[in-house]
Order: sequence, then structure tokens, then C-alpha cells
Amino acid sequence: MEKITFCPEEGEAVEFYVLEQTRLGGVNYILVTDSDEEDAEALILKDVAAPEDTESLYEIVDDDEELDAVAAIFSSMLEDVELEKE
Repeated sequence: MEKITFCPEEGEAVEFYVLEQTRLGGVNYILVTDSDEEDAEALILKDVAAPEDTESLYEIVDDDEELDAVAAIFSSMLEDVELEKE
């Protein structure tokens, strides 16, 4: 499982495991988790960087419609993973 490090403007760097990635409506999304254990919490992040930027800039998806649509895609891609909304 690929691991990526996020470096927030404030605070310490945080590592996440990337479970899957997809593109929807011209936007890149990644499904990440903080642990490689079975019952880990997962986040769906979207890349909000400008097309000309050389690095990605990810934000947590918090819009319910967008979250549901992207979660459905990830659920179909990962048959052995169950995503639950909290």
C-alpha cells in the first residue's frame, strides 16, 4: 500500500495510506486511511490545486452529494472495503 505524507501549513506532517484514486468531473480524488488495520478510519480527499501547479493540494471532501458520489465509485472499485459515512 502506498504511503504519502501531508505537510499542513500549521502542525506536524501526517502520513496516510492511499487505498485508491479516481478522477471524476476533471477532479482527482484519493481514498486514504491513517492505518493499515481492518477497521481504520478513511477520508476522501480531492485535489484542489490549479492545473499549472506542480504539487497537489488536497482538501477533505465534506459536501454530502460529492462525498456520496465519490464514495460509491470507491466502493465499486474496492469490493472488499466497506465505506460508512459518519
